[in-house]
Amino acid sequence: MITSYLRVTRMRTKLVQIGNSRGVRLPKPLLQEAGLTDEVEIRARKGAIVIERVGRPRAGWAEAARHLRERNDDRLLEEPVGTRFDDEEWQW
Repeated sequence: MITSYLRVTRMRTKLVQIGNSRGVRLPKPLLQEAGLTDEVEIRARKGAIVIERVGRPRAGWAEAARHLRERNDDRLLEEPVGTRFDDEEWQW
């Protein structure tokens, strides 16, 4: 049975045997509401299993850089600072 309260879908189900493991079937509306697609991260918390979207490293960076460029604000935030390696070991 699936019920929705204020756009929060809740469901009660049983764990099913899958080989030596156990699993649950997640209905499409629940997956859509959570925004889950192909890859997820699963972790255990006391009394719960948490399933979350996998964050993509640097997601949105290209779009943010484009906005900065449009505002002519695509310069470095800080000037580069040399290191001891630059001063003592590197030959220019």
